[in-house]
Amino acid sequence: MSKLASTHRFNLRKALTLATMTLALGMITAACQEQTPPSGSQTGSTTAPSTAAGAAQALKIGSLLPATGDLSSVGQPMLAAVPLLVETVNKCGGVNGAAIVLVPNTDDQTDPTAGADGMTKLAEVDKVAGVVGSFASGVSSAATPIAVRNKVMLISPGSTSPVFTERARKGDFQGFWARTAPPDTYQAQALAKLAFDKGIKKVATVVINNDYGVGFEKEFVLAFKKLGGTITNEAKPTRYDPKATTFETEVQATFGSKPEAVAAIAYAETGALLLKTAYEQGLSKGVQILLTDGSKSDQFPGQVGKTSDGKFILAGALGTVPGADGKALDQFVKLWQAKFNRPPVEYAAQAWDAAALLALSAQAAKANTGEGIKSKLREVANAPGVEVSDVCEGLKLLKEGKDINYQGASGNVDVDENGDVVGVYDVWQVADDGKLKTVGKVKPQ
Repeated sequence: MSKLASTHRFNLRKALTLATMTLALGMITAACQEQTPPSGSQTGSTTAPSTAAGAAQALKIGSLLPATGDLSSVGQPMLAAVPLLVETVNKCGGVNGAAIVLVPNTDDQTDPTAGADGMTKLAEVDKVAGVVGSFASGVSSAATPIAVRNKVMLISPGSTSPVFTERARKGDFQGFWARTAPPDTYQAQALAKLAFDKGIKKVATVVINNDYGVGFEKEFVLAFKKLGGTITNEAKPTRYDPKATTFETEVQATFGSKPEAVAAIAYAETGALLLKTAYEQGLSKGVQILLTDGSKSDQFPGQVGKTSDGKFILAGALGTVPGADGKALDQFVKLWQAKFNRPPVEYAAQAWDAAALLALSAQAAKANTGEGIKSKLREVANAPGVEVSDVCEGLKLLKEGKDINYQGASGNVDVDENGDVVGVYDVWQVADDGKLKTVGKVKPQ
């Protein structure tokens, strides 16, 4: 037997074994869900149906968020938001007479391939009706075709690339996509305004080469030039490979154009290496660093490192991040602090709202299916209807046959025909001690 044939035979056996294991796992999982009521942090309910027929009627949702990978520093702290919403809803009676069944988070690893595999599992093995995810725009791009094909409603709390707006307009998503974080069309305008208001007239950009980075770059360049600014490397924009581990060429191309500021549209792990390299090459001295939500984490300044005299390299860096100013925010903050004894992290409010919209839409449709959720999503998110910020109150009104207009924790979550919302942006800064602090707000120009 040839080496090629032997390898093929081994791979075939491996694939068949994996398929058998996956099928068995799915059967075991299904059996557990039918026999064991959801409880604890995943659902917070002891009233789930105990029969197979009853379990099939329950609203089943999951999440596709990064516990590992380049966005894990942002993703990990927000993972508790979806279970907290499910626990809250199940305590007040669930959806359509049954407790929500929550599939534990599927780690997308901040990787499109892993995200596509995870979405396939959620849709085709777990048979969920809705998913909160993903966070990275590249992962959501890979997941959306699978969600659409399987009629699963996908609501992202953090994928902000403008590409999704364009694809929605083309009809790619058939309504099975929405997001509770505003697109970078708005954040790019906010960052441009922040820079210009600081007296900065010349900016260079360096971005991660994916939907998030390139989409943000395009909108930032347009907004900054419209204000009267100059992009020093516009003719040859600097974009880096998401899997890159060295950045000498990129930092030379970016900082070498003599900007007053550099807008680094990056994720935390790779962005930290890039900015550390710029410092080590002596290129970032006297240059204002502008950052965004992709790199905002408490660990980021430490990842970039300190100067030879012990100061944080990033001290004084400014950034923007989608803020939260919804009518449900105070109630959400109190609930989060009571549960975890700390304030909620960025994007926790957006994840809460995404899960809330799944529950409210299913109740409005009187159908715990992806198609049902899709059919009522904009109806429960927008006017007209009774304004409600408490998800349990919203479910109660819907059960009574009344219309609602959900006012979320992150904002009013008025979802438009492209699945987009508009929000406000917090301005954050790296302090001398390396801690991040919110120093103001900025609205899109």
